[in-house]
Amino acid sequence: MTKDTPHAESACNLATDTNEVSANEEQHSECSSLDTGFDGFGFSPELLKTLTQKGYKNPSPIQKAAFPDLMMGRDLVGQAQTGTGKTAAFALPLIERLEEHQVRPQVLVLAPTRELAVQVADSFKAYSAGHPHLKVLAVYGGADFRSQILSLKKGIDVVVGTPGRVMDHIRQGTMDTSNLKSLVLDEADEMLRMGFIDDVEWILEQLPSERQMVLFSATMPSEIRRLSKRYLNSPAEITIKTKAQEARRIRHRCITVHNSRKLEALNRVLDSFIGDGAIVFARTKAITIDVAESLAASGHEVAVLNGDVPQNQRERTVERLKNGAVDVLVATDVAARGLDVDRIGLVVNFDIPFDSEAYVHRIGRTGRAGRTGEAILFVNPRERRFVSTLERAVGQSIESMGIPKNSEINESRLHRLKTRIVENAKNSTRLDSELKTFNELLVGILDEESLTTEEIALAAIELAVGPKPFLFEGDESWLEQPINRTRNESRQDRFGSGRRSSDKGSRKIEGNMERFRVEVGHRDRVKPGNLVGAIANESGLNGRMIGRIQIFDTYSFIDLPKGMPDDVFKVLKRLKVMNRELQIQRTSH
Repeated sequence: MTKDTPHAESACNLATDTNEVSANEEQHSECSSLDTGFDGFGFSPELLKTLTQKGYKNPSPIQKAAFPDLMMGRDLVGQAQTGTGKTAAFALPLIERLEEHQVRPQVLVLAPTRELAVQVADSFKAYSAGHPHLKVLAVYGGADFRSQILSLKKGIDVVVGTPGRVMDHIRQGTMDTSNLKSLVLDEADEMLRMGFIDDVEWILEQLPSERQMVLFSATMPSEIRRLSKRYLNSPAEITIKTKAQEARRIRHRCITVHNSRKLEALNRVLDSFIGDGAIVFARTKAITIDVAESLAASGHEVAVLNGDVPQNQRERTVERLKNGAVDVLVATDVAARGLDVDRIGLVVNFDIPFDSEAYVHRIGRTGRAGRTGEAILFVNPRERRFVSTLERAVGQSIESMGIPKNSEINESRLHRLKTRIVENAKNSTRLDSELKTFNELLVGILDEESLTTEEIALAAIELAVGPKPFLFEGDESWLEQPINRTRNESRQDRFGSGRRSSDKGSRKIEGNMERFRVEVGHRDRVKPGNLVGAIANESGLNGRMIGRIQIFDTYSFIDLPKGMPDDVFKVLKRLKVMNRELQIQRTSH
């Protein structure tokens, strides 16, 4: 992987959600004019000046549609994908409607993840540069609670937070919501998927009845529709769809490989990748660690981001990824939302995601700010039939590709080395005095030794490359073997991975699964399909990811993927099947 400098972002592009560009706007080549497409919405001269200074030239479609209603204080429901500029769509009008010299929060934004909360708070701060009196605070679990309390006591205008931490502040009386003018639910469908909707509704019940409410969601499941009808007052409705040509900034490809060869295949993919940074998405925390260790052993600058990583370390990891100290981030879906790093040129789905929505958000981490990107999906032979579902989700085909061979890896290594040498020759950052010293050294060697400039250059390259072999000569005989289903995979495919069986047969657990006990059984007339459907609907797991189900008289065993997030486990504990709570718990089997 190379550490090439990312392409400079043109000031002509409309920067929307921090560094996102509009999904539907054309790029503009003339940047000399001070005229701005943000005129006519009632924005103050200070805000227009800030937008001009930051190079924001024309609003995106969702912004054009949302600004008038939000400036009038109307409730709004917006359906839009990541990358359409929705943060600016609600942030700019809300900033304009804030009153000066208030101590209690006037705007509350709820976001599903810490990363998204920080990103939205940063956007508010950037947009309010011309309003120095405005104060913005991000509140989320894992950060110091006392420092958040201190900031709230001093006075905050905009609070951006995750539901759990916002609830903590309201319960303890450290956040006074009596002066709240506007509430935003950002990525409401993700909050539903993560099991936060009950928390969100509790928060809504604590807020003033007279307030503006804005809801943005990539999809509109029935629960989100119900929420909007209950809590929003005659809202304006906006739906923005990404144009096909914008979606095609990302090239989608698929590698079919047996699970036992996935790590080796991943190393080959990253070794042959010529671009900048990469994110590898894995299904569980345990897998992220295994993958990261394998990549680090192969010489990659790698870091891990999963639910066990403390918040301060997560922030440092993201910063290192942004500045190029880390080239490969191995993450669970905790990073799929709100992670905004321009230099990500490749997303690898090491494990096929639980659903197509997760795939869309994962691959949305590349192709940012108008750049192109690549998305590579790993599937085993049994999973190939699910690729068409993902193709429908992104509206384009996912091409098949082979695992890179030695020759392709070596070609990429040579390309990266050549690029580094040429760029350093043209754009050296050394002091002139040091370059002069190096030149004197070169002249001295030519005078004193019987060496040509070519021989000296080759020696310098050899020193730069280091003692390890430069050309890759790994075993590639397995690449020529046909990728067919194993006997075990074919059997699982025919019998639905065993999940429809209610017999009391084999209790062997697959290596990537974990066994749970639920308190429903034959006496409750429960069937495997009842459990699969309920768990899939409430947890966000795809039904095919649910393993063997064994139903007994008063309880059942069910195998689920290892590393289940705590929020999902919390949802399943409260879940009712056949009018009985599952009371799910891990077993010792």
